[in-house]
Amino acid sequence: MGLPGALPVLNSKVIEFAVKLGLALNCNLAFNSKFDRKQYFYPDLPKGYQISQFDVPIAASGFLDVDIPLEFGGGHKRFGITRVHMEEDAGKLMHTENGNFSQVEVKNLNSFASMSRAIDFEISRQVRLHSQGQEDQIVQETRLWEEGSQRTITMRKEEGLADYRYFPEPDLPSVILSQEYVDGIQSCLPELPEEKRRRYEKMGLGMQDVLFLANDKNIAEFFDATLAKGADAKLVANWITSDIAAFMKNEKLTINDIRLTPEELSELIGSIKGGIISGKIGKEILFELLAEGGSVEEIIEKKDLVQIADPVEIEKMVDKVIAENPKQVEQYRGGKTKLQGFFVGQVMKVSKGKANPVLLNKILLEKLNSKT
Repeated sequence: MGLPGALPVLNSKVIEFAVKLGLALNCNLAFNSKFDRKQYFYPDLPKGYQISQFDVPIAASGFLDVDIPLEFGGGHKRFGITRVHMEEDAGKLMHTENGNFSQVEVKNLNSFASMSRAIDFEISRQVRLHSQGQEDQIVQETRLWEEGSQRTITMRKEEGLADYRYFPEPDLPSVILSQEYVDGIQSCLPELPEEKRRRYEKMGLGMQDVLFLANDKNIAEFFDATLAKGADAKLVANWITSDIAAFMKNEKLTINDIRLTPEELSELIGSIKGGIISGKIGKEILFELLAEGGSVEEIIEKKDLVQIADPVEIEKMVDKVIAENPKQVEQYRGGKTKLQGFFVGQVMKVSKGKANPVLLNKILLEKLNSKT
């Protein structure tokens, strides 16, 4: 607040976060940067200036690589990052009437969702002004995001750089970084979204699956944890992006809310792949795991869902269905081969969905195509 006798103190965590952000955005770091005073009067700034960085920001000239979803044209785009700088937070103005706070006015956006909506609004506003020949109304200014009405309004016309009368902050020393300090932060960076997307792409996943998995940190962690249990990447991606995603959407849940664990999803995929259960029964087990939890092994044992893979037993079922449907057999042998699906369905009904589909189709075709 600039009270008499009070001096600013630099928070070392701010420098760490600024360096971390600069590295994540592929910026060039300034190993010797400084702070400056930005002079302006506003009620949220009682001392009349803000401590910021002007001509030597801590990071500059970076970029962010983004994969565009197919519905927006697809492809890969690189966005330039001009600068990353440190500055103190100004106060937050809150307007109250009759003791209740309402449509609160703040300069800064309070969430990534608000940031996204504000950008979309500004794009459409400026495009509209351009298309109407009113581009002179697009001026340098500070606008305020109104969460309630989902729009931006003019907060104040932006002064030019000269109006701010920047000069070096006398009460704070220069920020000097060592290579060892930067390397330490670099080594602690998590896997960045771009790296994650490229890693998933190398697994043979399509771009839609890559974006779905990588754009949500929790879903990505669930996916990776399932892979760590030995499951096939493409099969895991297919289950997550289809049935599991549909369940979460219908139930309005996140991946952290469901009862299914990565261990059990891996077990389920392995049980289907190993022929223990069929894919159809696998889906039934999946929805039980999603809603109630439990273990794949226990559900299979409790409900006697183990797939029938004995050729003799399946052949008996096929013989029974063929014997009970002579008319359809005659039609099939007369050229209506699409009836194969009818017979498969009937055998599955007899086996309660447990007959191995590969063996079933093999034995069924041999019987239907036989002359006797």
